[in-house]
Amino acid sequence: MDARWMLRRVYGAEHDDPDPGPEPGREYADLVGGPLDGLLLDVTGWSRQARAGGVALATEIGAFGAGGHAWYRARPADPARWDWDGDSP
Repeated sequence: MDARWMLRRVYGAEHDDPDPGPEPGREYADLVGGPLDGLLLDVTGWSRQARAGGVALATEIGAFGAGGHAWYRARPADPARWDWDGDSP
């Protein structure tokens, strides 16, 4: 088995990307729960304020299908892990 498949996939990586895992020198948050559970979100360069506000990530596999969004927010006690906060259109 190719060792690249053992790496975690980064949100937004193309499905046919030969190396969809994290890149050296970048900062990532773990997405926990919801439709994007297990993916990594690249938060490199995000301000503390931007991170605190959470994010709506486009996804076709959430409750609203194509065009829908999954909301994630950083855990106050563990900002490297972002918990699912629901789906929206």
